[in-house]
Amino acid sequence: MADLLADGREYSTLDIIIGAGVCAVNSCIAELRDNGLAITCRREGNTWFYRMEATHAAA
Repeated sequence: MADLLADGREYSTLDIIIGAGVCAVNSCIAELRDNGLAITCRREGNTWFYRMEATHAAA
């Protein structure tokens, strides 16, 4: 999933489910954060969007 987010673009939960082939997006995001990646999220209506901060996108 880090590979998907590495481009610094914003992805919805559904984008991540399809693109990374995971079901528990929030758990995967928490694990990435525990491993030091800075991932922001925001909610728009019923949809959540995630983005890896640019400082980590090149790593």
